[in-house]
Amino acid sequence: MFRRNLLGIASAAAVASVMGLAAPAIAAYPDRPITLIVPWAAGGGTDAVARIFGILMEKELKQPVNVVNRTGGSGVVGHQAIAEAKPDGYTIGLITVEINMMHWQGLTKLTWQDYTSLALVNADPAGLQVDVKSPYKDAKSLLAAVKANPGKFKASGTGQGGIWHLALAGMLQDQKIDPATVPWVPSQGAAPGLQDLVAGGVDIVTCSLPEARALIDAGKVKSLAVMDAQRNGALKDIPTLKEAIGSNWTTAAWRGMAGPKGLPKDVADKLTAAFDKAYKSKEYKDFMDQRGFGMIWGNQAEFAKFMDKSNKDLGAVMKAVGLAK
Repeated sequence: MFRRNLLGIASAAAVASVMGLAAPAIAAYPDRPITLIVPWAAGGGTDAVARIFGILMEKELKQPVNVVNRTGGSGVVGHQAIAEAKPDGYTIGLITVEINMMHWQGLTKLTWQDYTSLALVNADPAGLQVDVKSPYKDAKSLLAAVKANPGKFKASGTGQGGIWHLALAGMLQDQKIDPATVPWVPSQGAAPGLQDLVAGGVDIVTCSLPEARALIDAGKVKSLAVMDAQRNGALKDIPTLKEAIGSNWTTAAWRGMAGPKGLPKDVADKLTAAFDKAYKSKEYKDFMDQRGFGMIWGNQAEFAKFMDKSNKDLGAVMKAVGLAK
């Protein structure tokens, strides 16, 4: 009996050993290429930020990172593709400020809460620009004139309801000025809006300082304030809106890394650690400085909190100017 028991134990051990050898080992994440979705076209700012991160992520994670542009629907198509991906860490994306605008406009039901926030990596605050020949030398005198002359001043910088339109509307609302008293002239972006400013077609352009920098440096445009809590590192002579008029209103076009909702914590943590290392690298800083892009870091919790506030602020402005449905 004792011998049979020993044989049984030995036999069970042998089977367990064979089964253990046959069982596949669980590979550590990531063990295959990662897809990084960009909701906007190749060649733009979001695409550029995604591609530098893709290069730096490959070095850290030792796997290829394929940047894929999924455009359409004013950003809805790409953002939807990120949200609907399998939550395994092999499809992530660079989401943008529009995720906090599209649902207010009735374009999608998606909100920032449909994602696993990973890292906030870039934000470009709005600047308040006028033609260099404008008689208004500071934001205070400009806004006093706007308030005293409803309908006289026209503004541009993006399409109707775009982020730079909301930047202006929010600032005006904050200063107890009806945004409707400054007609918005839609443009296909900041560049044509700024050209219209120089040509005298509009009086004000709100857009990021990197977008306006070439004309600022050329002496054709001047920026009266930046809608941020601190001055721009490359254009330190431009005051914040708080310094210029005492306003706490801030707004920016921002970008951050995210995955679909339900991403496992260990995967999310590994991705955030890789993004953190990429963000702190000399390559990333040099890349952003050369293009004038704003650097801002937020970890998972900080990015979620940032998006929550952005969503509420933009929703309030869109309701005030009749752009929310």
